[in-house]
Amino acid sequence: MFRGDFSISLDAKGRMAVPSRYRERLAEHCSGKLVMTISLSERCLSVYPLPAWQGIEAKLENLPAFDSKAQAISHLLIGHATECELDSHGRFLIPQSLREFAGLEKSIKMIGQVRKFELWAEGVWLARRDELLGQVGDMLEDPSESLRSLVL
Repeated sequence: MFRGDFSISLDAKGRMAVPSRYRERLAEHCSGKLVMTISLSERCLSVYPLPAWQGIEAKLENLPAFDSKAQAISHLLIGHATECELDSHGRFLIPQSLREFAGLEKSIKMIGQVRKFELWAEGVWLARRDELLGQVGDMLEDPSESLRSLVL
């Protein structure tokens, strides 16, 4: 559903407009209802259509109650999860606490990840992208061939 990267500006209230090519899909797929939370591996936000998030939440609910690692993941993801809905202009508000976590200011990048999209501070994304590009050679040396077969 989500692919590509988009440069987006936050308005003074912390709202961002979803690119028009995704608005109709989101209206059909989830009535414009989204859930955003922190990423566990990067300093960015992950934004899911509500049905995709509900699947993740169900898995988190079934994690063992006495497994401290499982509970830590659950606390981080569910504890930071925020429901939002696209307004009539295709915008949604990013709460201040989540903007602070990801360092989001005026210029942000929306990075499609198929069933979710990520929101990055523009400079952080550009640096991370360059870092990842520098590691591609090592990644392709994976003896399993699984990554190499993905390269077009």
